[in-house]
Amino acid sequence: MSTMTSEEAVEVTTEIIDGRIAKVLFRNASKLHALNGALLGSMEKQLTVLASQGVSVVILTSGLGEKVWSAGHDIDELAEDHDPIAWGKPLERLLRRVRTYPGVVIAMVSGSVWGGAVDLVMSCDLVVADMSARFAMTPANIGLPYSTSGLLRFVNNLPIHILKEMFFCARPLEVEQAEHFGLVNRLVQQEDLEALTLEMARGIASKAPLAITAVKEQLRILEDLVPVPVDAMERITELRRVACSGEDMREGLEAFVQRRAPLFRGR
Repeated sequence: MSTMTSEEAVEVTTEIIDGRIAKVLFRNASKLHALNGALLGSMEKQLTVLASQGVSVVILTSGLGEKVWSAGHDIDELAEDHDPIAWGKPLERLLRRVRTYPGVVIAMVSGSVWGGAVDLVMSCDLVVADMSARFAMTPANIGLPYSTSGLLRFVNNLPIHILKEMFFCARPLEVEQAEHFGLVNRLVQQEDLEALTLEMARGIASKAPLAITAVKEQLRILEDLVPVPVDAMERITELRRVACSGEDMREGLEAFVQRRAPLFRGR
């Protein structure tokens, strides 16, 4: 199964392995596998198809031996959409599809992971990575305030001070640290990455699928059980609106494209 977007180099392909396992490979090589709307939509659609076919385990990857697993949001689309992580946007739809998939989704990571792609990895059920992996949250570099739902996924996975350092400093979390804090389940050499991932997938696929689906859904609900007062949500919404429509956001995007340091003015 394969879905090709409007650009020939941008595609999502699916390989069925042993009947109940699928490997979903996403590619956008000319942009370091950046996540544009078409790519995100293709992944969402293919996960929906795989769920209807009863596939128990999905391996999500951009391939092996890549310097960058994904550069995050496509910067060209960010220039037009200053809030790409709002509820109905392609990335958020894909993250919900991953989190509600009625089976196990494994992120197989080779290379560095940036921005929204880190959120995609953290939304997967298991993460297997090689020594080239690292994880960087860089929204502060362009003035983008992250969403509350996105931050909740980080709060559930990382100590609060490590989370703050990632978002405030935009400095990559090295893969050894990621393993130490439990973000990565298994850390292996690159030549062993695919074999170990398949071994885990086959082990999961041999278990009772209905039981795994039930446990996954319970854990998802428990993770989301964080009540937020209405007035707090309204304040968060306003803070994000101001940041997304402000001059700093435009300056951050222009500086990124021009490959210069941004000059933020707090407005």
